[in-house]
Amino acid sequence: RVVIDVAVKSRFHKKKKMRRCHALFFRARPLGGGGRGAALRRRPQRPPLRRRGFAEEAATTETVKLVFVDQKGAETDVSAKVGKTVLDAALAHDIDIEAACGGEMACSTCHVILEEPNFAALGTPSEEEQDMLDLAWGLTDTSRLCCQIKVTPELAGTKYTLPEEPAL
Repeated sequence: RVVIDVAVKSRFHKKKKMRRCHALFFRARPLGGGGRGAALRRRPQRPPLRRRGFAEEAATTETVKLVFVDQKGAETDVSAKVGKTVLDAALAHDIDIEAACGGEMACSTCHVILEEPNFAALGTPSEEEQDMLDLAWGLTDTSRLCCQIKVTPELAGTKYTLPEEPAL
């Protein structure tokens, strides 16, 4: 790509304006109105952008089997990468979890219910998570937000039950 200055005549004004654009289909003009050998203005090269979490993705290839139980009792086996969240695994396998905030712990739509031994193994939820869980529909003593549960090898075979939706 080449950055060039283009003279543009506005529809509403008679005078020409100079506008800078990235030329893909235009010929680049030399700077300074020079003739042969004049330098072209080029866009400075930037280092490639790193995606957030990309290095972690490449480093961990270990997967763990998780089980999601929907409102009708049907079980769905899911393989999840260690280090990701349970919500990431659910969304990657089209489990019916809304996750309106995208996993930022700003809602309670990724609320799941765990069995007692699995709930105890996770430890206590943070105060912010408990505040969000207070807003959840169908709250139980073993409820958690799956956006806050990191997948570890110890979670292999854990069942996550989706709460029943309210009848409106």
